[in-house]
Amino acid sequence: MLLQNMTSVVTGGARGIGLATAQALAAQGSDIVLADMDAAALDRAAETLGQGVVTVVCDVTSAEDMNALANTAVGRFGSLDVMVNNAGFARDATMRKMTESDFDAVVSVHLKGAWLGTRAAAEVMRGLGTAGSIINVSSISGKVGMPGQTNYSAAKAGIVGLTKAAAKELGFAGIRVNAVQPGIIRTDMVQALRKDVLEKKLAEIPLARFGEPEEIASVVLFLASRMSSYMTGTVLEITGGRHA
Repeated sequence: MLLQNMTSVVTGGARGIGLATAQALAAQGSDIVLADMDAAALDRAAETLGQGVVTVVCDVTSAEDMNALANTAVGRFGSLDVMVNNAGFARDATMRKMTESDFDAVVSVHLKGAWLGTRAAAEVMRGLGTAGSIINVSSISGKVGMPGQTNYSAAKAGIVGLTKAAAKELGFAGIRVNAVQPGIIRTDMVQALRKDVLEKKLAEIPLARFGEPEEIASVVLFLASRMSSYMTGTVLEITGGRHA
């Protein structure tokens, strides 16, 4: 039980990578605070986790919501040990066709949301004297840039800079901040892509398959646990070798 007597918060936790992460952390003994905008999906997700889970409908772009989310962990379970900033979505288009509102929305949810989550968690962890772990979910798009994703790629690249800067600010308090960069993962968003697009992306992967949400979750678990106790400011690629 790597996370026995610990509490983890996961944003965007109702489905996909977020839900798989919550399940992996719960399986190792952590209590879970699951956050998402979709109340119905949150309820369904909570049923898969059993006891030791609290759901919170939360807008990650709201400082008030994120502060309340971090404090919910302490109020319900007595601690906040792990924060996973995972919430996000895509609104793809070329720069020529992308609206300012779609650019702003994606950057706000991914980058501002991760910043607010990191800040809120760090404040609570410092107050508790917790040697906590914050994990930000970036993307391989933030490393290489993807056509049609200037908003998403910019936001995910920003998460890398945020992670490295926050790690330097918070290390003295024993708070570690790391990031993961998933590649093509078999989520609902990926499954919705056209067959020809999927085939092109598959051809770029040395392992010759798409990843599963559980394979991202296991790396997040590693970063959440004391197995990675001397790691902070790192970015781990989980891509099957794509864009290595």
